[in-house]
Amino acid sequence: MKALGRHLLVEYSGCDRATLEEVSRIQALMEEAARVSGATIVQTCFHQFNPFGVSGVVVISESHLAIHTWPEHGYASVDIYTCGDTVDPWKAHEFLQRELGAADIETNELFRGQLGDDPTPTSYGKTALPIVLHS
Repeated sequence: MKALGRHLLVEYSGCDRATLEEVSRIQALMEEAARVSGATIVQTCFHQFNPFGVSGVVVISESHLAIHTWPEHGYASVDIYTCGDTVDPWKAHEFLQRELGAADIETNELFRGQLGDDPTPTSYGKTALPIVLHS
């Protein structure tokens, strides 16, 4: 099947707690992750929760990157959704894993907007499957 987009659903555990609770740091990291992946940033929106935690989204021309943090647990969940073949969501993921100091990760890759029934390779060079697990 050919797909319109790729969607990484990532669980980062064992992260640096100080990084996860600072909204300006999280925003800067998410914006840089978008740039590292080759995406074009359109707009961002981030919010600091009280007593702690950050949620935010980077809207890109090719879709979005979103994050929700739980500093008290050293945990962040991240969605990296890209369309087209000019952006590599795995580059954003690798950057965030390193910068958040994640000790453990769980990643699911979804191919979104699957077109047709023929299991031919997508423009990404892989056969599209509903879910591909990576750890």
